[in-house]
Amino acid sequence: MTRRVGYTLLAGLASVVVLISAAIFAGFDGTPGLPGGAPREPHTSAAPAGSGQWVGTWSAAVASAEPGTQDGYAQMSIRNVVHTSVGGSSARIRLSNLYGTRPLPLSHASLALSAGSGSPIASAGSMRRLTFGGKPSVTLPIGGELTSDPVRLAVPGDADLLVTTYSPAPSGPATYHPYARQTSYLARGDRTEDSAGTAYTEQSPYWRYLTGVDVWTTKARGAVVAIGDSITDGITSTPGANHRWTDFLAARLRDEPGAPRYGVLNTGISGNRLLTDSSRLAPTNGPSLLSRLERDALSRTGVQAVVVEIGVNDLFKAPRQLDPEKVVAGMREVVRQAHARGLRVTGGTLTPFGGHRGYSRRLNAVRERVNRLIRSGAVYDDVVDFDRALCDPEHPLRLLPEYDSGDHLHPSDEGYQAMADAVDLGGLRQAAPAAL
Repeated sequence: MTRRVGYTLLAGLASVVVLISAAIFAGFDGTPGLPGGAPREPHTSAAPAGSGQWVGTWSAAVASAEPGTQDGYAQMSIRNVVHTSVGGSSARIRLSNLYGTRPLPLSHASLALSAGSGSPIASAGSMRRLTFGGKPSVTLPIGGELTSDPVRLAVPGDADLLVTTYSPAPSGPATYHPYARQTSYLARGDRTEDSAGTAYTEQSPYWRYLTGVDVWTTKARGAVVAIGDSITDGITSTPGANHRWTDFLAARLRDEPGAPRYGVLNTGISGNRLLTDSSRLAPTNGPSLLSRLERDALSRTGVQAVVVEIGVNDLFKAPRQLDPEKVVAGMREVVRQAHARGLRVTGGTLTPFGGHRGYSRRLNAVRERVNRLIRSGAVYDDVVDFDRALCDPEHPLRLLPEYDSGDHLHPSDEGYQAMADAVDLGGLRQAAPAAL
């Protein structure tokens, strides 16, 4: 063998070793020194490997500053409990200080799987420390938001997650979502990585600071955002049961043969209106849907379709909007903005409220006129007829009794299931906007 040939063989062998090593490290998903690459606890941030994409699995729209929290939650751990709609191999979270009046310092944050339905106890081995730009601490500016670095965690598509943050110092009022229909928890001191959950003795019906959870997935092809008012917020659904209509929709998208594999992102705000921002007397109604559309729908991770359920509060709340043409014009503006982002919009008809204390023939006439325009196909790309899905055929101005939560306005769990069943899943797949 000549010297030149020997050098050539040695170079080839070295190249093979490098390629094998690279393949081993690229496929490694654990911590060296532990059997099977099992991660140490807590596991630090890591970028996902392999093909796939980021898709939103959970979201909430922040509505206002939480009353009575002028200094925030200094030296408190906040453990938000949220429910996923699609799974993945890695995850990251989004935090907001939208309504803060001072910067929000966070020195510690974590993500884990809940050991039980809604429990503050972390599933064994699932606790992950979160970082932000490689660092464990971060400060959210006034009005700002940010996304954490990803961590490797096998996230199921129908499970509760624990997202915990700790602030060491006073900040401003807490940015929150007031009607979570889910119990979250608080603990004194830095209990961010407390897997046992025993320190979380204070319960809360709110989500604070957290606005989204994304997963890295090779299965889901995107997300559908449902934006609307208390009916989308699921205000009368059974607490802790995940029985909002969006939860039932997520189950259909996961389980039905041929359904598009989308995550479902709920950005409903109770009391929300299409055209008018909340008043000083009712700040938790949030900004108008039009003014929050970009933040709460069009810019969400992996969004492929938008479903809109809105309009009843524009009729109910002062100053009332009783011109159906103006209501419909607002809906068309939603579609225009979505089309500019290449997104198709499914619009819901306004649901019946006969028997509710706010009912009047005049308000119902406006509702019916808006619904006729929606059904005509001249407003949205597609229509989901929530009115027909929920109304009593014998008394069409009212909810079907088994679909009525009791206030003659908001659906029961069974009503929310009927709403989800009314959505045409095939229409959600058609990403290209139709010409109206």
